[in-house]
Amino acid sequence: MPGKNSPSALGGSTAVEDYLERILGLINSKGYARVVDIAAALKISQASVTNMVQRLDAEGLLKYEKYRGLILTVAGKKLARKIANRHKLLTDFLSLLGLDERVIYHDVEGMEHHISPQTLRAIEALTAQLRQRPALRAQLEAVVA
Repeated sequence: MPGKNSPSALGGSTAVEDYLERILGLINSKGYARVVDIAAALKISQASVTNMVQRLDAEGLLKYEKYRGLILTVAGKKLARKIANRHKLLTDFLSLLGLDERVIYHDVEGMEHHISPQTLRAIEALTAQLRQRPALRAQLEAVVA
């Protein structure tokens, strides 16, 4: 499996995507994101987070002030929302198949950074169809179980 610095389907690295997704989640839940919060959420050192936050600042994806919080730029928010939406779509799709939550979490974490936009569109269409067809969904759940 590719590492954290491997390219993602959106063109960044998987690590960048994980950070942006987590930062957006923190901002949405707490109203802010600080280095200490990100480090705790990702279970990594504050020094590692500071390095990445400085990189994301230099790339124009967020604004960071040392010893203060950070905010996502318009570009950062747009990318973070794409990442979060992709994660949610994959989670919803696998949930409709009746898979165990632990399996879903593990699989989504492995797939989300490497799935092509074309495949994601196909999954989105299939997810919509599964929501509209409970009988088909039941058949799939029976096969998966």
